[in-house]
Amino acid sequence: MTATPPARAERSPGLSLGRIAGIPVVLAWSWFVVTVFIVLVFGPRVTNAFPGIGLGAYAVALGYALLLAASVLIHELAHALTARSFGWPTTRIVLNLWGGHTQFASFNASPGRSLLVALAGPAANFVLAALGWGLLQTMTPGTVTYLLATILVWANLLVAVFNVLPGLPLDGGRLVESAVWKATGSQEKGTVAAGWAGRIIVILLLGLVVGLPLAQGRGPDLTVILLAVVMGAFLWMGATAAIENAKMRLRLPRISAGRLQQRAVGLPAGTTVLAARRLLREQPGAAVVLTGPSGIPEAVVDEPALRAVPEEVAGSTPVDAAARRLAAGAYVPESAEGQELVQFLARLEGNEYAVVDRRGVVTGVLHQRTVVRAITGKNAPGA
Repeated sequence: MTATPPARAERSPGLSLGRIAGIPVVLAWSWFVVTVFIVLVFGPRVTNAFPGIGLGAYAVALGYALLLAASVLIHELAHALTARSFGWPTTRIVLNLWGGHTQFASFNASPGRSLLVALAGPAANFVLAALGWGLLQTMTPGTVTYLLATILVWANLLVAVFNVLPGLPLDGGRLVESAVWKATGSQEKGTVAAGWAGRIIVILLLGLVVGLPLAQGRGPDLTVILLAVVMGAFLWMGATAAIENAKMRLRLPRISAGRLQQRAVGLPAGTTVLAARRLLREQPGAAVVLTGPSGIPEAVVDEPALRAVPEEVAGSTPVDAAARRLAAGAYVPESAEGQELVQFLARLEGNEYAVVDRRGVVTGVLHQRTVVRAITGKNAPGA
């Protein structure tokens, strides 16, 4: 067994707000960007509505930003607490530029539970909107608090309605995912379908923003178009990431160390270069893996280096001089496949591994770039 390398210190994504119901809450640095935007845009509108309020208009705008953040937090808490009821561990909640997201650790899901967790967030916003509307009935119109409450009601309604649109990365995308998942038995196929639904929503959104004003005989609002493009880009990237991730998961079951390995034969370390050359002639196309006294793979013979050894000293030069050392413990079982193989390699150092059968006999060499290409269809960086 090899020692597990120390975990790298994860960079904080923002300002920690502590824990709510035991769940860490983080205010991402990007949240401050959208807060400044809200204050600068909403502040002058408050001034127009309440002449003479002065700089207090920007304090009101800041209050709106904080209320909106609280609404997003409740949305994400609804996700997290619903997931907890199913035994899904929640890593943390992050409030960011686009609202927020909830990070979960590994868990076993089902179509129904996945849908319930996803729709819990918009449901919380609908409840907040209803409570806000009820509160408005008790307030005096024309006051600052009435303005904030009105905007908060509409903001929660818009967030709820927007999030239930049936396409990833929106919460409503889980409706499409769950339906296809239930019909096909494959969550990954459901995710691909929901990702494409998300792309269609982006196209329809941009078409609506541009086409509706034109149909009404007026020019499109450039500010609205800019916001739609930014939001559309965010949604498109999220949908694309979901599709690519699902496609990778679909490839995993077909991936195994035995199928991806380059055939190899084992040779005891200290064997001469001459003997290694003879073995390669007898086993064309095979790699040679050097093993220690206990049979554990230690190195892979470098064929160009092996050929470079002068013939007159090949019988006395150990083949170790023409080999690449493997990282400690860099060997995998031939039977390792799918997620098990990926997790196995993630714990190992280096980018080259020996492959052994159940008896511990070397059968091949596995390269990291081969695994990456098999999973993603792309070459590994630097390969």
